[in-house]
Amino acid sequence: MPRRWQMARPKADYPRAEAILALVDGEGRLALRVTPGTRAESLEIADGRLIAKVRARPKDGEANAAVIKLMAAATGIAPSRISVCKGLSSREKILRLQVPD
Repeated sequence: MPRRWQMARPKADYPRAEAILALVDGEGRLALRVTPGTRAESLEIADGRLIAKVRARPKDGEANAAVIKLMAAATGIAPSRISVCKGLSSREKILRLQVPD
């Protein structure tokens, strides 16, 4: 019986951490638009706004968790220091980032 090989998922693509953190306001909030259920995960800045694309479906908070994980990887901030403060069930979200000094 032939073996089936699975291709590795492509690594997430995102801008530099400094560019993402420049979008954070004085209170640590970051507005972004989320597109769940995409083929590949990525973060991009378009028109001064952050757009997050995640593979996870918007079911039982899976997409929110994927966004937090993606933001943590892109910025170097621990996932426990990132939370969704507005838009739990919406594509338009506001994250709160506890950025270390």
